[in-house]
Amino acid sequence: MIEPQSDSFLILVCTYNERDNLPTLFEQIEAAVPNAKILVVDDNSPDRTSDWVEQQMKLKPSISLIRRSGKLGLGTAIRAGMEFAINNGYEWLLNLDGDLSHSPVSIPALLAQKDNSDVVIGSRYVEGGGMEGCSWRRVFVSKCANAYARRIIGWSVHDCSSAFRLYRVSCLRALKLNELRGTGYGFLEEVLWHLIETGARLKEVGIVYTERIEGKSKISIKEAWSTIASIHRVAKLQRGRRCL
Repeated sequence: MIEPQSDSFLILVCTYNERDNLPTLFEQIEAAVPNAKILVVDDNSPDRTSDWVEQQMKLKPSISLIRRSGKLGLGTAIRAGMEFAINNGYEWLLNLDGDLSHSPVSIPALLAQKDNSDVVIGSRYVEGGGMEGCSWRRVFVSKCANAYARRIIGWSVHDCSSAFRLYRVSCLRALKLNELRGTGYGFLEEVLWHLIETGARLKEVGIVYTERIEGKSKISIKEAWSTIASIHRVAKLQRGRRCL
């Protein structure tokens, strides 16, 4: 088991109505990477996720919370977590979903790649990866979206929409995060493109994505269109680079 320095490694969990999932998630994180620092960015969840996190903070100083005014989008939540990691001097930031779809058991496998990588993606579409409990429509849409992004942008990345990622914070610091326009899931493609453009070394590690059991999926038609819009912004940037 890899146990990073507690002051250099931060786990980011962005939440909206994940009160029922966080107790299990926190237990699994502790088992996989003991003493890791955890930051929850919560969008004022009606189920009082933030209140539960605040109670945990009284028991565990390793837990931090950013409580936001409302549902502002996954992309802006991840960006807030990145800015927190930068401002507080962390070396590594790992983002994973709060709905138990990303198993903390896979965290050590991502950490094992950090010596030779700047971004490590927990990938569903490389050896060892997969999807469990998902409808055929969910699998079909996910694979098509990734294939579309690879084709239109010209990436060799197999899973460019995975939120399960380990980032070297110094690489995030080199970006102008406040200029990224994606507010939803499309932020994942945007930030990945900018990191690749700055020379960040990329590695994909197979993980198994499991459909949530508790709560309701936050992916909507609006989010899907937002992701497509972000892919096209990235493609436009890519074409502009080629013309230079």
